[in-house]
Amino acid sequence: MLVLVVNAGSSSLKSQLIETETGESTMKCLAEKVGLPDGFMNVSFAPDFEKTTYEMPDVTVADCLVKLLEVLGSDPASPVKSLDEIGAIGNRVVHGGEHFSSSVLIDDDVLAKIESCNDLAPLHNPPGLACIYKTRELYPNMPQVAVFDTAFHATMPAKAYMYPIPMEYYKKHAIRRYGFHGTSHGYAARTAAELVGKPVEELGIITCHLGNGGSITAVDGGKSVDTTMGLTPLEGLMMGTRCGDIDPAIIPFLMNKEGLSAAEVDTILNKKSGFLGVSGVSSDMRDVEEAAANGNEDAQLALDMYIYRVQKAIGSYFAILPHTDVIVMTAGVGENSISAREKIFAGLEHLGIKLDAEANNVRGKNTIISAADSSVQICLVAADEEACIANDAAEIVGAL
Repeated sequence: MLVLVVNAGSSSLKSQLIETETGESTMKCLAEKVGLPDGFMNVSFAPDFEKTTYEMPDVTVADCLVKLLEVLGSDPASPVKSLDEIGAIGNRVVHGGEHFSSSVLIDDDVLAKIESCNDLAPLHNPPGLACIYKTRELYPNMPQVAVFDTAFHATMPAKAYMYPIPMEYYKKHAIRRYGFHGTSHGYAARTAAELVGKPVEELGIITCHLGNGGSITAVDGGKSVDTTMGLTPLEGLMMGTRCGDIDPAIIPFLMNKEGLSAAEVDTILNKKSGFLGVSGVSSDMRDVEEAAANGNEDAQLALDMYIYRVQKAIGSYFAILPHTDVIVMTAGVGENSISAREKIFAGLEHLGIKLDAEANNVRGKNTIISAADSSVQICLVAADEEACIANDAAEIVGAL
């Protein structure tokens, strides 16, 4: 089945056209700086994927999707002669709250439940919904599927997802840990099980989705039992611009000392912290590594803090899993930064975890990178969330 994958962000749009029977991607799209005067969108087609850039100033994410559909239907290089050839649209939805534990066919009831989660993901759910509504308006007969970032973590027990605050706030506002990057964590766990040649149901796996945003998940028997992100993607690891775990009292302290509003502190913690805030250089690890190599002490501190916090998260999941058999590295940093992996696992050797330096000299490939005598196997898995979304959409629509 030919599936259009739509991944709407707060200021970006990622899309691919994937033939699920072969796994082949025939179109790739990336719109960035959406809503700004210098917004743009790149679209490319197989086989050479030569990019064509479209200026998209002061538009919405849904506007970018409409433009993409126009290009798909009119460009001579497009892999489809008509949009009727597309069998389904698979939409990434960041937050499904407690409503969804798996991907679902979109109908009015599903849309209403997604809208009820907007307060939990105010930056991401609304543009995702806007894209769904627009494509429903333009192509009312095209089936659409919602694939939720939170769904994989629906198996977490209450002791893992509840916060130790008054119960009334959970009952009134559903304040709890939901977790994110679920599609990536599930895919990484299943792929790692294939790499080590054992059923995922028999394994204890720690999946590390390390990118500009990052989270780590404990996977027992193929199911998420704990994860580092929480009510929102702010909790957990230090990230590109997000602070991750901090003392909550810092928030009122900053408000009082700096005369800041709650919204201003929220902006600081989400968009001005992490690598960017500590290093003062960049939110991109590559830039921070370069600055550190040139003697920038703040950049070196940012790197040290990041590695330390990843190590702590991995170590904490050793404590809760009945047995830990595999650690998986995936996403931008996890699958591409040879040096980050070296530093992370150098600090875990006392647990019997040993990296093979030669095997680790690789990027973006599904492979085992642990030493032969390592007590836990380390796997590298290239993230492929778009393929997971496409496959879920094809499976659900194909069963209709």
